[in-house]
Amino acid sequence: MKTDDLIKLLGTQVEPVDPRRTLRTVAVAIAAGAVLALVAMLALFGIRADLGAGWTWVSCLIKLAFTLALVIPAGLYLTRIARPGGERRTPALLVVAPFVAIMLIGGVSLAIAPQSHWDEMVMGEHWLACLLSIPIIAIVPFAVIIWGLRRAAPTDLVRAGAFGGLLAGAISASGYALHCMDDSFVFIALWYGGTIALCTLAGALLGPRLLRW
Repeated sequence: MKTDDLIKLLGTQVEPVDPRRTLRTVAVAIAAGAVLALVAMLALFGIRADLGAGWTWVSCLIKLAFTLALVIPAGLYLTRIARPGGERRTPALLVVAPFVAIMLIGGVSLAIAPQSHWDEMVMGEHWLACLLSIPIIAIVPFAVIIWGLRRAAPTDLVRAGAFGGLLAGAISASGYALHCMDDSFVFIALWYGGTIALCTLAGALLGPRLLRW
């Protein structure tokens, strides 16, 4: 068979690709990962007992404001990155801004607090549980998100993996915020922001291996 004949044969009966298929696949993976992460958190830790007492719900909302400020843009960017060349339309400013904001707020709150309170503000009572729990829970949404990305066609595998890790870490941190009883801005900046950053780094390292065509 000649080359021209082969080209003509391959070009026959070609069906158009639904451009919304990738969006649906990745969106379903993100939603499923979020639900599974919440279920895992509730099963392992449960909701903090004093959530409805006093102003503790305000502290919980502050944590959720930080984590959801990462979940929403990361999820939107991931649906773009899942398409070939989509990384060109994914500036990182919107996902960097929440990190910068919480670090600035944490720094100011530490500066105006008495030095005798610094240890409690930085370490809290459960820093180790936070350090371990958020990345462990993040494994669940990360696996589901990677499954969704493998059904798409990302071309920048490092960035796709990084955003997958960022999103998984932020989803996990959102669930863990309902359990965590350490509420200082410094704690949120250091242990929530730090563990989410670790998940992002892990995703960037694993992305080329897990998403390879």
